[in-house]
Amino acid sequence: MSSPHDFDFFHGEWHVRNRRRTDFLDPDSSWEEFPATSVCRPLFDGAANIDEIDMPHLGYKGLTLRLFDPASGRWSLNWSASGTGRLFPPVVGRFVGGRGEFHGVDTHDGKDVRVRFVWSGVSPEAARWEQAFSVDVGRSWVTNWIMEFGRTPVQAVASGTPAG
Repeated sequence: MSSPHDFDFFHGEWHVRNRRRTDFLDPDSSWEEFPATSVCRPLFDGAANIDEIDMPHLGYKGLTLRLFDPASGRWSLNWSASGTGRLFPPVVGRFVGGRGEFHGVDTHDGKDVRVRFVWSGVSPEAARWEQAFSVDVGRSWVTNWIMEFGRTPVQAVASGTPAG
């Protein structure tokens, strides 16, 4: 069951390996890879957090504000990118069995899309996030962005984990 502490693992600094499709809606498009760094800090005693990710390859930064709703037991994940200056529609969901799945509705290149974020492989030293879009109301999905998070060497040393 989800709790206000589901994202506690994410607090601190991370190195990020990004893989994203060159066309978010085309399952046959090529992948590009690039590094990033991310810092997350808790708010509201853990029931919220904010992270900023720096992606020099793309020429912008992004942030996610995550808020836990105790009445529903669900999280809303709210994304913004410095290149747009706007808040995108949230994805909403929860963690079950160590896996977080979050869904929302948005547009991409003028098309209505369903959006799915999945958090998996969560540990104090690593995590995986992936984004997928559906243009057929969720019958099929195109995974179009994957981020592999690993602790920065300073964070890993502080937690007693070997850097690497």
